[in-house]
Amino acid sequence: MADRVTVIGWDGSPLTDAARAALAAATLVAGAAHHLALPELPPTAERVRLGSLALAARRIAAHRGTAVVLADGDPGFFGVVRTLRAPEFGLEVEVVPAVSSVAAAFARAGMPWDDAQVVVAHPRSLRRAVNVCRAHTKVAVLTSPGAGPAELGLLLEGVHRTFVICEELGTEREQVSVVTSDKAADHTWRDPNVVIVIGGPAGAQEDGGWIAGRDPGAGPRGWVQPDESYGAGPAGGLGEGENQLLRAAQLARLGPRVGDLVWDIGCGSGAFATEAARAGAAVIAVDHDPAACARTENAARRFGVQLQIVHGSAPHVLENLHEPDVVRVGGGGPAVVSAVADRRPQRIVTHAATRDVAERVGRDLTEHGYRVECALLQSVELDTQAWTETERNVAFLLSGELRRREAPR
Repeated sequence: MADRVTVIGWDGSPLTDAARAALAAATLVAGAAHHLALPELPPTAERVRLGSLALAARRIAAHRGTAVVLADGDPGFFGVVRTLRAPEFGLEVEVVPAVSSVAAAFARAGMPWDDAQVVVAHPRSLRRAVNVCRAHTKVAVLTSPGAGPAELGLLLEGVHRTFVICEELGTEREQVSVVTSDKAADHTWRDPNVVIVIGGPAGAQEDGGWIAGRDPGAGPRGWVQPDESYGAGPAGGLGEGENQLLRAAQLARLGPRVGDLVWDIGCGSGAFATEAARAGAAVIAVDHDPAACARTENAARRFGVQLQIVHGSAPHVLENLHEPDVVRVGGGGPAVVSAVADRRPQRIVTHAATRDVAERVGRDLTEHGYRVECALLQSVELDTQAWTETERNVAFLLSGELRRREAPR
């Protein structure tokens, strides 16, 4: 095992005295090509080009001597420190940090970043990174080959965002470009880069907050809001199957979270779509009624969340939508539920007014490979002054969950 392992962060600034001393004593130095070209490296030290971090960690663990690992930015922030400290390698490390690439990118842009989400995009996690960009107004994306600005822009089709793309930060080839998301695929970008993705209304913490990233306490309390929050009367009230208690049950069954893409088909007033977005998920809200789309847009604006609203009739309009993680079917009946099941989301919820329709939907979900649950929900609202019944709602709540875990898309 290496006698000593020092991880040095590099941001293009001159190395500190501590970093220079560690390098001078090194018998093995690992890093990217531009790190291994630094003049401070001792000429007799073994040099290891960082490709696979796990392979490099094994080389370091087997080395008898003093090892140094050079990494861009802060190596403890989505960096090599986590891999080197993994139990299978048994390495204890000392860290000489530098300015993280995310902090440097926002500095170049002249923007605060305590209210930003920070995500890492690899080809296997690109969908989830894009969903965070859909759902939030300020996101920093640490990219990788095959999951860069072009791929982000292509998957954000239909959602307007501005990209601040920072290439090769800290090097002589550093470049900062500002493009719209739909133009990002027209260029070839150099790795490594950081993409700041901006769009939508100002975040809740533009005037300063108390917690980094998304404020979990922003907005009114409650996972679902009272029906009155979404208007009243025929022009703006809730439709069939949108009452507060049914929405709460649907939300609990789906469990939307950061990184998910939710479809809300038959969005009606926008109540469910808004509440799923408040949970941190990206949401595509679909309705054939232009007035429903307008109500949904108003609800999203009122609660300060990001929604992509699609006007069209299901199931045909669903063909061009990005793959969902979970889906609520608020309208369209068994045919729409069947079309959704063909897309293989992890979970589906819907409701039925009669037992016959509930059985039909349940059978179809079962045939598609879903484990089905059904509950008859009855809610009775009371006037608490006279304790008399004011409204009664009855619905069959159906939920389907894929029986076996499918490979991530």
